[in-house]
Amino acid sequence: MSLSPQRVLIVIDVQNDYFSDGKFPLWNADATLDKVESAIARARAAVVPVILVQHLADAGKGVAPFFNQGTAGVEIHPRIRAAAPDASVVIKSFADSFLNTSLEQELAMLGADELLICGMMTQNCVTHTAISKAAEKYKVSVLGDCCTTVSQMIHLIALNALSPRVAVIDSAVALPVSPDGAKTSEKSTPN
Repeated sequence: MSLSPQRVLIVIDVQNDYFSDGKFPLWNADATLDKVESAIARARAAVVPVILVQHLADAGKGVAPFFNQGTAGVEIHPRIRAAAPDASVVIKSFADSFLNTSLEQELAMLGADELLICGMMTQNCVTHTAISKAAEKYKVSVLGDCCTTVSQMIHLIALNALSPRVAVIDSAVALPVSPDGAKTSEKSTPN
């Protein structure tokens, strides 16, 4: 367990079904993938732990339109797995990444006090995780440039709706890295 306060990057549902060959392609998915991949690289350079969250449809409710167990679509995008090969993976079946998952235990083991949240379905899983009752004990920021959803309009509406409750910031502000790649001493600040 970490003895000093710790920031953690949480990457939510960057899974194959949300891309062009998947069952539910999202707006701007490839550009968002690039941004998330870059944020992970900066987090790792700054010694910020990364946790990946993977949505798995609840088989008890029948076959879902996507994210079904045993399909290629449910898998975390291979570029994200390659960018964070040692990251813990938290499996969820609800929009809130804390609900009935191991996320709180993972954060406790890391000594987390600050969460940087990004991923897919801005208005759903990202939002529900950021404003979860369980997230209230952390300083929470959403990396707006590292999120996407079904359309740009819904993405922007969701970020605007989040902004009074949590900081919505750019990933380069949240995870600044000095030119030599060393961790900078700056902390992110809310807008």
